[in-house]
Amino acid sequence: MKFRTEIERTKAPFAIEHDTPLLFLGSCFSDEIGSRLADDGFKVLHNPMGPLYNPASVAACLDRVCSGSLYTTQELANGPRGFHCLDYCTRYSGADAAAVLDAVNGDIAGISEFVALSPLVFITLGSAYVYRIAATGRVAGNCHKFPADCFSRELLTVEQAADALHSAVQLLSIRGVNHIVFTVSPIRHLADGLHGNNISKATLLLAIDSVVERYPGLCSYFPSYEIVLDDLRDYRFYASDLKHPSPMAVDYIYEFFSDYYFSSKTRQAAAEGRKLTLAARHRSIL
Repeated sequence: MKFRTEIERTKAPFAIEHDTPLLFLGSCFSDEIGSRLADDGFKVLHNPMGPLYNPASVAACLDRVCSGSLYTTQELANGPRGFHCLDYCTRYSGADAAAVLDAVNGDIAGISEFVALSPLVFITLGSAYVYRIAATGRVAGNCHKFPADCFSRELLTVEQAADALHSAVQLLSIRGVNHIVFTVSPIRHLADGLHGNNISKATLLLAIDSVVERYPGLCSYFPSYEIVLDDLRDYRFYASDLKHPSPMAVDYIYEFFSDYYFSSKTRQAAAEGRKLTLAARHRSIL
């Protein structure tokens, strides 16, 4: 008898080599997979701006990366810690506007340099809900703990989410990126309510599906969401908050990822890379 709906482990139409540059953008789930790839010795850049959960914020980030448009003081918001760039995580804030601008523009430039290597790009989306800044109408990537009345909350339509992803694909393609893999984070956004979380994830899945159909050679989908929700399908594979996949679940997804994308040569190189990482972390007990 079968007690699970296991996802068939086929091989991707392309292989990730150990020297393939890998760029991960999106929700904090990108960090989970990206950090494991880094431990295996891959050249990977994951979420250098911090987590970005919705399609609009990912597209806005890539617009900055690909256009070279620098942030200015006028685009910073005044808030609890002085100056804030609400497009990204709270580390882009502080009393010195020039320092905040140096940090955000420097990290954007770093992504641009990495994109010039024509990396394989993974975009992991977490939510179709967005928070618009009341004063400007722009979507905030992070609210920086500003008062709730500074924002309006809305659910992107499938068309709006797909348009944002289409923009991201076009920008990356112009910069020479040959393939973009989309995935939906299995992290449950319970603050949206169970029904709201499911509607949000469904919006992302439909938007991604439309983009992958539009660009079949340029874009594809990796089923991290389905691996947790349909294959593992058990609370024992979640952390104690019942929202984030447990380390065991992420390891299982990474194993699936490896089976799908790695050649035997890449798998061997990754194993050697992991040994070197573990050796570098080892500290002798005196």
